Amino acid sequence: MAVNSKKIVRIGSGAGYSGDRIEPAVELAKKGKLDYLVFECLAERTIALAQLRKLNDPSKGYDPLLEERMLACLSICTKNNVKIITNMGAANPEAAMLKVVEIAKSLQLPHLKIAAILGDELTEKIRDDEYSLLETGKPLSSIKKRMVSANAYLGAEPIVEALVNGADVVITGRVADPSLFLAPLIKEFNWSLQDYNLLGKGTALGHLMECAGHVTGGYFADPGYKDVPNLEDLGFPIVEANTEGGFFITKLNDSGGMVTMATCKEQLLYEIHDPVKYLTPDVIADFSKVKITEIEKDKILIEGATGQKKTGKLKVSIGYRDGFIGEGQLSYGGPGAMDRARLGLEIVRKRLEKYQPEIEDVRYDIVGFNSLYGNQISHGKPYEVRMRVAARTSTKAAAVKIGNEVEALYTNGPAGGGGAKKSVQEVIAVQSILIDEEKVVPSIKYKII
Repeated sequence: MAVNSKKIVRIGSGAGYSGDRIEPAVELAKKGKLDYLVFECLAERTIALAQLRKLNDPSKGYDPLLEERMLACLSICTKNNVKIITNMGAANPEAAMLKVVEIAKSLQLPHLKIAAILGDELTEKIRDDEYSLLETGKPLSSIKKRMVSANAYLGAEPIVEALVNGADVVITGRVADPSLFLAPLIKEFNWSLQDYNLLGKGTALGHLMECAGHVTGGYFADPGYKDVPNLEDLGFPIVEANTEGGFFITKLNDSGGMVTMATCKEQLLYEIHDPVKYLTPDVIADFSKVKITEIEKDKILIEGATGQKKTGKLKVSIGYRDGFIGEGQLSYGGPGAMDRARLGLEIVRKRLEKYQPEIEDVRYDIVGFNSLYGNQISHGKPYEVRMRVAARTSTKAAAVKIGNEVEALYTNGPAGGGGAKKSVQEVIAVQSILIDEEKVVPSIKYKII
């Protein structure tokens, strides 16, 4: 069906990950004639890291770019009557709400209502319960002592409630990515939460929009094979939807990138395990009969998504401490560069033998030669190489030794090494469980300026 309803909603995607560019969102807010601007910034590991920041400082735990994004966009959105929905609350939506209030006051913006969606954080609630980890089948108790976060994927319903109650900015923690885009459709079109065909269509819309520059050609680009114009000014997508769930995806005319049948097809398949049963907190969406049609340049019509009743289970993403990674890098150039790098790796290999069993796993790579595919497709002897040693360790002290041994090649190893770099980072791993949705009770807090 063509998008020809008298009532339409226009939604822009302002971010596809935590560190995404801010300028495209500003352009959408200025020129996009939007009703909503959605910032999707929360990956599974991102929220575990945010929880660590919150543990160190209870006033933190929200997205690091929240303040910069709001300073750039909030005034424009307020002027143009664009509502903002975002999961930049991460591990601390209430603190994020208070920060946005502070920013709005500093910008002298009147009459704003800001909402924080709470209730996804379940760390203490599940710590003593028995669940099976989906990835390994092991009991939750196997990582219990190392847990730092447990967040359920909420659906669209609490966002809808906040919008119905007049919120201009809605800040969530862990919410299913498509639900951020589905919620304004439910609110504006008064869709029933039991109309699963409409929810399936809205979920397809959200899935296509959630990664921002993906669908406008960013991750699509491959020079000489899939060329994309003006990637340096890549524009983010706009979706226009009607009350029957028909929608098309487009972008600003003067922005870089492109919206084509191919870019939409690639994003539709992104992270989909089963296109017939795409499980979300709102609906089991079916993308298997989706039809994609080009209406005109950079304007793609999407039809055919459907849905069925949701499972009644919510996925809970659990972040836990899982050791450390120590890394060291060093470059060699000129004749014999490969041979010197290989000698350097062999020296470090022998040096690290004495640190067993603290070192659980180690890689010895020559970047650009065999770091991705081993020796399966390597050939020739390049004149510049970069050796890299990285290891998983059980202790931070052992991880520090990895980089130190590589750096020591400056004076103790083959000639001509340079550009040493070393680092240590704690590993926050992620596994998942399923929980009955009735055990998760969202709540909403509001602040009015």
